[in-house]
Amino acid sequence: MAQRQSVNGVADVVALIDGLGKLTGRAQFIWFLVFGGLFLDAYSNAALSAGLAPMTEQMSLSSTQVSVLTATAPALAIIFNPVGGWLATRIGRVPPLLMAKVFALLGALLAGFAGDFTMVWIGRVLVGVAYGIDFAVAMALLAEYTPAKIRGRLNLWQAVWYIATTSNLALALVFYNFDVGADIWRWSVGSAGVVAALLLLLQFLFLSESPSWLATKGRLEDAVRSLHKIFGIDAVAGTPAADGGEAAPAAPAIGMRQIGILFRGRYLGRTVLSSVISLAQAMQYFAVGWYLPLISLTIFGESFEKATVGSMVFNAFGIVAGIASAFFARRLGLRVSSAAGFAGVLVALVAMGLTFGKVPTAVAFILPVLFILCHAAGPGANGKSIAALSYRSEVRTLGTGVTGMVGSFGSVVGLYLFPQIKDALGLADTFLVIAVVPLAGLITCLVIKWDPTRATVSPDDEEEDEGAGTGTGTGTPNGSGRTTAAAAAAGTN
Repeated sequence: MAQRQSVNGVADVVALIDGLGKLTGRAQFIWFLVFGGLFLDAYSNAALSAGLAPMTEQMSLSSTQVSVLTATAPALAIIFNPVGGWLATRIGRVPPLLMAKVFALLGALLAGFAGDFTMVWIGRVLVGVAYGIDFAVAMALLAEYTPAKIRGRLNLWQAVWYIATTSNLALALVFYNFDVGADIWRWSVGSAGVVAALLLLLQFLFLSESPSWLATKGRLEDAVRSLHKIFGIDAVAGTPAADGGEAAPAAPAIGMRQIGILFRGRYLGRTVLSSVISLAQAMQYFAVGWYLPLISLTIFGESFEKATVGSMVFNAFGIVAGIASAFFARRLGLRVSSAAGFAGVLVALVAMGLTFGKVPTAVAFILPVLFILCHAAGPGANGKSIAALSYRSEVRTLGTGVTGMVGSFGSVVGLYLFPQIKDALGLADTFLVIAVVPLAGLITCLVIKWDPTRATVSPDDEEEDEGAGTGTGTGTPNGSGRTTAAAAAAGTN
């Protein structure tokens, strides 16, 4: 009978998961079940976008009220990204994910049955809370569930985003053809509640706590049970080390007061890089991608069906690029693929600004497609993935929370500034102004060289570092002299 490996701390958990090489069976199902929350976040955002015009007409909303509704969810996410990260550090990864689904369900119900602006807004508040918590925690949990050799798969969240957006747009067309009239927005927003309820049930039944988080808390018996439940790995907990030492103690608690860890030592560059990528990609997407229906109207004509189909076509390219982002992350690394994506977006925006309204429809169509392809294949996916992979387990959700907060701030800025600049300068000049955003992202990617998919050692195996609170960034093994499977995979990831 093969001897079961002992688990003395989080590094042993990481090594066991990295040793798998791939996910199969129950682990594969659980992995995609976590992704379901990201689908819900995107779906809830798209639900409002698709139904905004009929809602505005039915409720006679002012431009200010429309702005408040569109900005509420990402504005709340600014606060609840780090709150979600803090909760996940303190009480585990799974409870905050379930909590987020409850908020999303209540928010969809309130908005869908609302009789006035105030109730719709309260519903969007709850959706924003769910969005903020879920995204910060889900990306960290996915990183902890995923073997090093296939961590480029984290970028598939971008494809999931576009699939969710396209699904809601398609559903809006179905409701439109059922002749539900101005109530079409209620069906669109309310359908998000159905998705939330289904995910709440499935995640409650099948999700298992992160073995890495359990190990950081010194709960090694629970960690090995979770390893077996998720991955089928047989291990034994807390066996004394060969030198007679005891099993690793729980890691010190990391909370909001320790946020400075992210801006010291080795983590400073990682935090700046992931935050700038997240900020820039959010600004450019929510300034342009969110308004694809408006751009479609300009290109294809004044028709709800044409604008919706046009938006679906644009998003279909986003799905393709989102899937391709996993390939580019593996081949080029997260940093280089982000830089290339920003460069492509920069070219697309400048070209759109110089030619918009002056070229044939075919050319006017190709340029937004180029924008979506470059955005989704590069920085659109990488900002959150690079944060999830750059920190030790006890710091990970704090890092993803802060990065998510910065990205949500970029969403709010994009949503608010785009209509303001468009009204002042026109659509063509607005594209030229927004081109500054990918330029800043490109420069940052060229200056800061960190890339977790090219590191020789997993963050959980890095030596302790007083400056960062967790390591020096030298790429040397930990005190045991052992590197994880991440090192072996570095050449192929």
